[in-house]
Amino acid sequence: MVQAESEIREVHVAVGVIVRQGRVLIARRPAHIHQGGLLEFPGGKVEPDETVQAALAREIAEETGLRIPVGSLRPVIGIRHDYGDKRVFLDVWRTDQAEGEAHGREGQPIEWVRPESLRDEDFPVANRPIIRALQLPCLLAITGEFRSDDTPEQLLNRALVNMSKHGRSALIVLRAPALDAESYAALAETALDECEAAGVGLVVHGSPSAFDDTPDAAGLHLPWREAQNLSARPVPDGVWLGVSCHSAREIDHAVAIGADYATLGPVKPTETHPGSPSLGWPAFRDLVASASIPVFCLGGLQPGDLDEAWQAGAQGLAGIGYWWPQV
Repeated sequence: MVQAESEIREVHVAVGVIVRQGRVLIARRPAHIHQGGLLEFPGGKVEPDETVQAALAREIAEETGLRIPVGSLRPVIGIRHDYGDKRVFLDVWRTDQAEGEAHGREGQPIEWVRPESLRDEDFPVANRPIIRALQLPCLLAITGEFRSDDTPEQLLNRALVNMSKHGRSALIVLRAPALDAESYAALAETALDECEAAGVGLVVHGSPSAFDDTPDAAGLHLPWREAQNLSARPVPDGVWLGVSCHSAREIDHAVAIGADYATLGPVKPTETHPGSPSLGWPAFRDLVASASIPVFCLGGLQPGDLDEAWQAGAQGLAGIGYWWPQV
């Protein structure tokens, strides 16, 4: 008998991203349960009158024997997914301070793996945004203006030196809206070489044709003016797709076209847009709470704001000023 839609209750699940020495703990689901045989991040159902942090500490102890200091947990992402026969809300939290040695106390295989080795097809569909969050950096660097006595290569090198002071980002968004398509493509080819030498990925910015012109790029970041006209993902799976968003409706559209992440802001007033309205942390937190992809905050922020950003549910910070030289 098919259950009526109104009778299918949403299950609140606490999920743990437990990191140790650059590896994350995963387990394999028993074959006889929902989504059996696939990999998962450990956790379990939140009981009535139980906080998600307490539920996670309890479930992790029961499943793996690890002790989780509740105060070490920070939010990662909240994901709602409808499997048809089951609705889940995955409430995902992260810690790098788990105590003890992990073992599968319920007979399940467990292992520590590097985030870059995780594959979508090995996990339930609802888990895939967690994989994105693990594989994305916490700092998303965006280029500023290229007006300078330096060549673009020299300016980018100076910026990469500045970045290293704050912890190197794995991704750089090449934003140069003043350039025409031909000039931008030439700049992107130069920037690709510089980024490859520095061990970082270059994400091109603009229309889908920017990626077509630079197919070796690590991905494409769409300004909203480009994203709003799309109905499907414009780049292949396996490269990053980001969207600049300013509202819940825009984040929902980014999800609908298959984006891997979004940027949202400005959170604080910025020097580049004096007098423009800013979201503030409470509004940012409310918008991110319903987002099912990782969201970077931007606008008037520095790496010192990372802890506050994480507590608000952000993937991390995106910005120009913290790393790009003044020109």
